[in-house]
Amino acid sequence: MLRIDDPRDQMLKLENQLCFALVTAARNVVAIYRPILEPLGLTHPQYLVMLALWEHAPRALGELAEELAMEPATLSPLVKRLEAQGLVTRTRSTADERVLELGLTTEGAALRERALDVPLQVMAATGMSVQQIAAVRDGLAPFAGPKSASQRRTA
Repeated sequence: MLRIDDPRDQMLKLENQLCFALVTAARNVVAIYRPILEPLGLTHPQYLVMLALWEHAPRALGELAEELAMEPATLSPLVKRLEAQGLVTRTRSTADERVLELGLTTEGAALRERALDVPLQVMAATGMSVQQIAAVRDGLAPFAGPKSASQRRTA
């Protein structure tokens, strides 16, 4: 039962919960990206993988999983689907066969050109400027893990 005179009770209202706002916002952000990424043939998680590989490839699956804050077992099926689409390669490291190295195919590298407009389309869909999106992104940094906001510069 909510007691209006107790500020602690107000803090327990669903609408005042940070966790609820973040979960709802995350779901809505993915919904915004879905129709934008569809013409590229990518899901949101696949888009994140491609963004990381466009920045640096080849790289080890474990390294990529760490950067994306994902478990390698979760990332592996995503990468296999991207490989089936002809966008990435998976090869065993010659230095250490236990290491799976991920690279871009010619098609995967070329897809980057088509993805250049994704941030602009997200801004148009949200009605937000680059500065506004950066402010939201940077404001989430304490909740996003060990990387600093300066290391996250993608809309």
